[in-house]
Formats: sequence, C-alpha cells, structure tokens
Amino acid sequence: MPDSAAIINSVAYDRSGKRIARVEPEQAREFLAANPEAFLWLGLHEPDADMLALLQSQFDLHELAIEDALCAHQRPKIEAYGDTRFIVVHTAEREGNRIVFGETHLFLGPNFLITIRHGPSHTYASMRQRVEARPKQLSHGPSYPLYAVIDFIVDNYVPIVEDFKQTLQQLESDIFLPQYKRGTIKRLYQLKRELITLRLASSPLQDIAQELSHGMDKLVHKSTQPYFRDIADHCTRINEAIDALNELLTAAIQVNLSLVTVKQNEVVKKLAGWAALLALPTLVTSIYGMNFVHMPELQWQYGYPLVLGLTALACLRLHKTLKRAGWM
Repeated sequence: MPDSAAIINSVAYDRSGKRIARVEPEQAREFLAANPEAFLWLGLHEPDADMLALLQSQFDLHELAIEDALCAHQRPKIEAYGDTRFIVVHTAEREGNRIVFGETHLFLGPNFLITIRHGPSHTYASMRQRVEARPKQLSHGPSYPLYAVIDFIVDNYVPIVEDFKQTLQQLESDIFLPQYKRGTIKRLYQLKRELITLRLASSPLQDIAQELSHGMDKLVHKSTQPYFRDIADHCTRINEAIDALNELLTAAIQVNLSLVTVKQNEVVKKLAGWAALLALPTLVTSIYGMNFVHMPELQWQYGYPLVLGLTALACLRLHKTLKRAGWM
C-alpha cells in the first residue's frame, strides 16, 4: 500500500487559476480525463516505492525517472521523457553552524506538476499560498508553479551566501589574532567544503532555467518564460558571489598557514639566538675543561676572572647584535 503520509498536498486548479478540488493520487488519471481544462499540483515528501509506482501508472511517468526519484542521490538536471520533463534541483538550509542539502524532484506534464522532496528542505506551504494568490499567472498551467518552486529554492540560497560572507569576515579577524586557533583553520576548511557543495547545487540551475526560458519547450507557457530568465539571472549573481567567496576563502587559508609559518620562524629564530648565547660560554668552558697542566688560572691569579669577564662581555655583545637583528 502506498504511504499516504507522504502526500503533503494534492490540489486541482482550473484554467482560471482557482482551486477546485483535492484529488487523491489514485484518482488523478480519472479526474484529469474528466476535466481536460484543469491541472493537478501534487506535493510529496519522501514517498516510498509503492507511491512512486502509483504515480507512474497514473501519470505515465518513465521508469528511469521513477528510479531516480526513488534513489534521491541525483545531480541537478533536466531530462525529457516524451511530453514529460523530469527536473532535479538541490535544496540548502542552515542547521546550526552547518549547511545541509536535500533534493527536490519535479515532474512537469501538460496538465500536472509533481514535486517530491527528499532530505532537509523548507516546506513549500507558504510558496503555494503565494502562487494561489496570483490566479492570473496560475491560469497559465503547471509551468508557473514549476517556476515558483525553483525560484523558492534559489531564493533560499541567498541568505546562506550572506551567512557565508559574515562567517568569513569573522574568521578573517580571528586569523590575525596573536594566539593561533586550530578551530579557525578547521572552520575555514569546513566553510570551503560547504561553499563548493553549494556551487555544485546552484551552477546547474542556471542552465536549467535558461533551457526552460528559451521557448523551445511547449510545456512552458510563453508568459512564464521571462520568469525563468529571472531565475537564471539570480543564479548568475549567486554563482559569482560564491566564486568570489571561494577565492577569499582560499586566500584566507593561505594567509592563515603563512602566519602560522611566520610565527614558527620567529620561535625558531629566538631559540637559535639563545642557543648561540649558550654556545659561546660552552665553547670557552669546554676549552678550559680539558685539564691541561699549563692553564692561565693556575699561573696567574687574575686569569680566571679575566676569562669569565671576557666571556660575559662577548655574550653581551652577541645578545645586542642578535636583538638588533630581531633574533631575540
């Protein structure tokens, strides 16, 4: 039995854009045959194999598309199967300090739109309400809800990119703190990984939106095509912002590593300076510790203090030279 809990919404609209009925998936074929001027918008969340098999029989969906919708590990793409389009887009939302990604699969037909959500994503309830508040655009058929869903997903990328910017600014200030923070470089790498994943999600959407806006697909109403061009423009700006952030992240990582190297060099220089100071008296005392019979301090009462004094003066002179060179 299909899992009815997976059905979020299943509503039919007439050609004036008005909601006319709730239609269960098993009644879809019969309803659309009896109402040729209506179209169905079906929303699902992680349906099981039985539910997808029901959709396949009711809407004549291709088995390969059904298989992809069940696996839910697809790259963003658009594929044509006869008079049906199968579209995969990736969703993104913030979960604490992490960005989590999900998938939305869409089936677009002449008189239906099926949206299937997998993994983390915002609910489409508020977006559906906004679409229903515009019956003129909704009267153009399922291509306008398709635009609304993709636009909603792309709009959710924007605050994430802004969060990336703010996080990067904070991490940049942490980089130049006197104390090295291991968590800073770890967060930089995590941010870069999430940014690359977001780029992989947003970049194909630009091509998908452009393909839907070219007017070559009869499933997209002519009046809806400019809306897809607007999505393509948004994706372009998002991709450019992601590329800029990616370059800044790369530079931040390199600067962080360079500062760590510089600090290590400073420590090594100081250690080398102190080692040189210790080496000088060690050299003198090692010479006088070889137990020769004829030694200055044995023959002259001031020999021992003189050697100690000269050694101290040499150490002071070396200390002054090293300090002037920045090694102390």
